[in-house]
Amino acid sequence: MVEAFSRWLDTLFGAHGLIAFDGSDANAKPMVRALLDRELDHPGETSRLATAAGKNLTALGYHAQVTSGSDAVALFYLRNGREAIRLHRAEQSVGPAFDIGTDVVPGDQLRTWLSERPEAFSPNVLLRPVFQDAIFPTVATVAGPSELAYLAQLSDVYRHFGVPMPIIYPRASATLVDQATMKFLNRYDVEFGMLQPQDDAVLNRLLATLLPDAVERTIGDTERAIEEHLAAVAAEVSAVDPTLTGVVETTKSRMDRDLKSLRNKIVQAAKRRDETLRRQYQRARSQAFPNGNPQERAVAIIYFLNRYGPHLVDRLLDDLSLEVGQHRLLTV
Repeated sequence: MVEAFSRWLDTLFGAHGLIAFDGSDANAKPMVRALLDRELDHPGETSRLATAAGKNLTALGYHAQVTSGSDAVALFYLRNGREAIRLHRAEQSVGPAFDIGTDVVPGDQLRTWLSERPEAFSPNVLLRPVFQDAIFPTVATVAGPSELAYLAQLSDVYRHFGVPMPIIYPRASATLVDQATMKFLNRYDVEFGMLQPQDDAVLNRLLATLLPDAVERTIGDTERAIEEHLAAVAAEVSAVDPTLTGVVETTKSRMDRDLKSLRNKIVQAAKRRDETLRRQYQRARSQAFPNGNPQERAVAIIYFLNRYGPHLVDRLLDDLSLEVGQHRLLTV
């Protein structure tokens, strides 16, 4: 599976300079042996530093992407799958011990395992970037939104391990839509973000703008006339019986409600009349925000490659702006 995926990536991006590396390659673990030793020498320190940074981010109005307990060791042991390593809290007569699954492993035993089989140890999310930048010294890392959040917690972790932290650059953000969707957005002046809610509020507003002016004007005139005449009625009846003023207000509320219901029925009739607009709206919404999610969270690139062909990669590299802070709409 690893080799197949690597070859696929190389087919798509190899000509542009991408090099695929297997992070589980046993030959790489001795290259970071010093980092593995340091993590076991200071169990819980990586988690403590990341947690402290997360609290600082929260105090500044952001959020902590990664939280972990003070007993967490930022390593996994590869035995029956990937098992977390934790500092054993019980009192020990000699040296620290660690919990791996249901086993309590003395520290010297874990050291022996590390010495004999470093490939059996793997970094967790807090140490993975440090390990990769120790193996491949990096000038800049391009990161997505979630990665940006947890990398913001790792500056002290990098410093703790003596590994230079690269510049963190936000990756480009874009949604791929076809010409029909762009035409719909432009024609009806719909902002891209308005497509995300999974209700028909935007569609109803669009249909309302397409109603004949005379219908909307007449309903508005009726609302104003009702308000004006009932205000006069309230003024007159208060002289007869002040308690009737509340009845007038109740009558007005009921009439307002009936008019609102009438307007909604007209909108529903417009929906039935203009099924083309409804289909265009739903198609654009499902393309931009599948099930209400950002496109990148629901649709993998393989869908677009199947639809547009492998040259899509070249097109994206040519057209996609690297300017930070702007989400792009791209058409193919």
